[in-house]
Amino acid sequence: MITIKTLEEIELMRESALIVSKTLGMLAKEVKPGVTTLELDKMAETFIRDHGAEPGFLGLYDFPNTLCMSPNEQVVHGIPNNTPLVEGDIISIDCGALKNGFYGDHAYTFEVGEVAPEIKRLLEITKQSLYVGIEQFKAGNRVGDVGYAIQKYTEDNGYGVVRELVGHGLGREMHEDPQMPNYGKRGRGKKFVDGMVVAIEPMTNLGTKDIVQLNDGWSILTKDGKASAHFEHDVAIVNGKPEILSTFKYVNDALGIVTDVEDKYRAKPYGA
Repeated sequence: MITIKTLEEIELMRESALIVSKTLGMLAKEVKPGVTTLELDKMAETFIRDHGAEPGFLGLYDFPNTLCMSPNEQVVHGIPNNTPLVEGDIISIDCGALKNGFYGDHAYTFEVGEVAPEIKRLLEITKQSLYVGIEQFKAGNRVGDVGYAIQKYTEDNGYGVVRELVGHGLGREMHEDPQMPNYGKRGRGKKFVDGMVVAIEPMTNLGTKDIVQLNDGWSILTKDGKASAHFEHDVAIVNGKPEILSTFKYVNDALGIVTDVEDKYRAKPYGA
């Protein structure tokens, strides 16, 4: 069942989402060769707690850490460890926070030092596909419209779209209805209405769309061992239109990226 949020609840969700956004912005300055994902995980837990929230992933479904840390060929749900990142890696950092009874859930794939041009393009296309999907998350459209838009954009650029893992509704629970696949057919699925909040999160592979799971019960890898990218935003429908509750502003500030791509999806600018 889809849970519709009031405007007041959406504002509380924005608070949770922005704590995650600020956490990712803090981590953006720390992602570099030599750092371990476990060190980054501890930084994130401290940061989230210091900002009046609880780590959203820690203990959820018995997950052991604050962050899902998925390097290179790992798609999502990687467990932080003591292996240092190295030059040329990429690392998907997926983070959740719980505040005022609502979750934020937000992800970004970072470059570690200089990465190969084909990897950089994979990240650029995956990030852009997120906004292509968000554009279709509006009243009157359906789940399939978002999935179709992401799939077409991604596959037209030559990449594989993961089928087994999807975005989802978000609210008092980390995972609510509806499921939000990154593939689909236009006009199919649940109809969008005001007050819906979802996490849209394209997961795109450099090669095949097929995946495998490690014996740890969590880590998902590409079947062909090629790189995968993952970006995620929390988005609400307000007055019929998509409004992004999370933001890459803090990541962009840390990395020196100048862009206005999110401006049209925000009711007002976010402060520092």
